[in-house]
Amino acid sequence: MFDDTYLTIEEKSQGIYKEKGSKFIALAFPVSNEDNVKEIIKSIKKEYFDARHHCYAYIIGHDKSVFRMNDDGEPSSTGGKPIYGQLLSNNLTNILIVVVRYFGGIKLGVSGLINAYKQAALDSINNAKIIQKTLNEVYSISFEYTLMNRVMKVLKDFDLPQLNHRFENDCYLEFQVRKSDAIKVVDTLCSIDGVKVKFMNLC
Repeated sequence: MFDDTYLTIEEKSQGIYKEKGSKFIALAFPVSNEDNVKEIIKSIKKEYFDARHHCYAYIIGHDKSVFRMNDDGEPSSTGGKPIYGQLLSNNLTNILIVVVRYFGGIKLGVSGLINAYKQAALDSINNAKIIQKTLNEVYSISFEYTLMNRVMKVLKDFDLPQLNHRFENDCYLEFQVRKSDAIKVVDTLCSIDGVKVKFMNLC
């Protein structure tokens, strides 16, 4: 059966790792799109302007199809990749982790850097509240006012949240439904003569 759940974090969290004078501050954020990511990275670089590096990785989408890693000047694959690895290991999506490094004067070497970014990222995940969310579909319904009671009964029976509605002679509303329940709900609504149901998007 199609898995319509995914794991993410509820709110911002922080982690830290120290090694030979260098300090690695990991900041984890729930994100829903790449515009979110850009805004957060911009604000972090502004806040931690005196840091040497701002490495990050993110994954977006229930299928984890959107992702990126950035080493921000560290040797290749020593910053973004170990952060990304922790996101995968913990099966998380819709999450961004930025690790801010303050250089302590002693070089850590490739393996030392990989471990430091990995441990900092892991600490921010361990300090986060991980939650399970469902993948939902959004539909619009159009119908005549005389069908209002029948439509509302279906929405109530399936406990579906309404997003927008306009109740006049010609009525319109949008609702959200868990993906695994969508076919059953749409079939029930379409069985009412005069009701038009249209898929809008995933959320």
